[in-house]
Amino acid sequence: MSKLLALIIIAMMAIQVIKPLGLPGLKRRRDCWKLAVGALAAISVTALLSHQW
Repeated sequence: MSKLLALIIIAMMAIQVIKPLGLPGLKRRRDCWKLAVGALAAISVTALLSHQW
């Protein structure tokens, strides 16, 4: 699941650099770092949920 999520986020980052997505907070090309931070958080949550205590 985390690999699929990583591929989707990388694709979104590439599209953001080429043509901004226009979503709130993603209006400019240089806002690509926000997707990276979101991806790191999402993958961390996915990893934590997959390792049940």
